Amino acid sequence: MPQLTDQGAIDEGERERTGTWMTPAEYGASRAAVWTAAVVLVTDTRGRILVQSVDYRADRLLPGGAVDAGEAPSEAAARELREELGVDGRYPRGLAVDWIPADTPGFPPEMRFPGEILHVYDGGTWTPDRIEAVRLPAQEITGIQFAEPADLPDLMDPGDARRALSALRARVNGSGTALLEDGRPTAPTALDRLGVLRTRRIPLHGAWHPGPVPERLAVQDLSAWLFAPDGRVLLLISRATGAAHLPPPTAGSTQDAAPLGYRHGEQGVHARTAARLIGLPPGADPEYARLLATPEQIRELSDWGRAGDDELAAVHAARTLLGLPVPTRTPPTELPEGARR
Repeated sequence: MPQLTDQGAIDEGERERTGTWMTPAEYGASRAAVWTAAVVLVTDTRGRILVQSVDYRADRLLPGGAVDAGEAPSEAAARELREELGVDGRYPRGLAVDWIPADTPGFPPEMRFPGEILHVYDGGTWTPDRIEAVRLPAQEITGIQFAEPADLPDLMDPGDARRALSALRARVNGSGTALLEDGRPTAPTALDRLGVLRTRRIPLHGAWHPGPVPERLAVQDLSAWLFAPDGRVLLLISRATGAAHLPPPTAGSTQDAAPLGYRHGEQGVHARTAARLIGLPPGADPEYARLLATPEQIRELSDWGRAGDDELAAVHAARTLLGLPVPTRTPPTELPEGARR
């Protein structure tokens, strides 16, 4: 930082001095001026994102708005949700901080937009009761909806959609606040690089039933929870679409395999097994990236409805029976194509 001196203490010799000496006025004038804003990312129990319609623009927005003079960003986030949705709360956990450049399209020249620092806070998962408690103001906010993450680019300004998806991936990663520039992470994780959640998730809302599938039911799909030694499980990500899938039981060498349960609903019967993963073949299907993730992360990347919680409980019971530890939430790790475990 340049050294500052008091204006009245600068003699004529110092005024002509070269280097980094600056008066407070000069230093203040040299600093970049930006706006500051705060928004809140809220999901429902299906992992859809709350967006709101406003009376002054056509596209959707995350709830939130400008930070007032002298106001902390987290205070602004709480105030905005109270004013816009009638919901009281605190949102101390930051998901992302985004730098929005001054030349971003869409701002009228007369606005003289100087750029913006926008904070994205985690509003958590709202239950149906809390959603029912939303009360919209008489003006500005005309409605809310919970949107599939992949639909955000069609509903929002491109930069807003990028920011929301990056913040959602940061929440799944669980590794702290992501730094963004125009909605793009400066240090992309595997979920960012693979574009996870950029295509619509397949809803599997059938009721969860523990144990093997009865013989009278035809199995439409069989997939597996394959546990690594640290308690994480294998996840496949389509490189073409970013879609997340549990692997088939044959995706690796396993032991202690057993039926876990199945879903039975309008989508047919989808069966699950659980096993200890003891090896992965090198050079697996190049169409898919192989990641290790916690069961909770896989749950959050899927649209399984309320029965997903029952399946998750069964997964942890199987992990305990296999004598494996509770995995720590870290960003999902992409395994190299030639990896063996």
